[in-house]
Amino acid sequence: MKLAIMQPYFFPYIGYFDLLCNVDLFIVYDTVQYIRRGWIHRNRVLQHNKIGWQYIIMPTNKAAQKTPINEIQVLQNNNWKYRILGQLEHYEKHAPYAMETIEFAKKCLEVNEVSISRLNVNILHQCADLLNIGFEYKLCSELNIELDSVGNAEEKILYLCEFLGASEYVNLIGGVDLYHEDSFKDRNIKLTFRNTPTWIYETTPYEFEPNLSIIDVLMWNRPDKIKEYLNKYRKAE
Repeated sequence: MKLAIMQPYFFPYIGYFDLLCNVDLFIVYDTVQYIRRGWIHRNRVLQHNKIGWQYIIMPTNKAAQKTPINEIQVLQNNNWKYRILGQLEHYEKHAPYAMETIEFAKKCLEVNEVSISRLNVNILHQCADLLNIGFEYKLCSELNIELDSVGNAEEKILYLCEFLGASEYVNLIGGVDLYHEDSFKDRNIKLTFRNTPTWIYETTPYEFEPNLSIIDVLMWNRPDKIKEYLNKYRKAE
């Protein structure tokens, strides 16, 4: 079984969905510490002035230091949702699939969920359905497993792999410095990193920005074209 273990990102970039396409099971790693400078509560889209990008942000209630992701709560008002949808309106004048994408984003944000972990998983599920990607997942917080006493970050991942019976652990290229092939080989687990080339698509009259939220990708590309891109590199391996 090919396994991925990732934190639940908010409308993540296309590389995240490439990862989903290449595993059998996805573990939502929601028991690790929530870090505000990460991608759990925010992502990036193009700016209205056609140069550069801006954050879309999901505000959260204040939490104590070292609070795990599964205990973080989303601010319970709709103002931030309206703000995000307002940040997308400028696409309507130029992006060919702006109306459909804004409606899709609105549908994703309409989910009445307090948990940031569960809300992001719901968004991931809706995105996967739209792109016709299988999304078999489990929440780490719901597994019958104790990780607090397990060594370092790499040891925790290895422990999860063994607990779930994984034969291969697949991660994004950003984790290349965190995990070591020999450590996984010693446990009879294959270690694989996904490094799909940047997809450069037409965004005229905006300047193209790489690795923005899947929202931006959907503004300029039909879901079947996105799946075609993902399949291209899936089949290449």
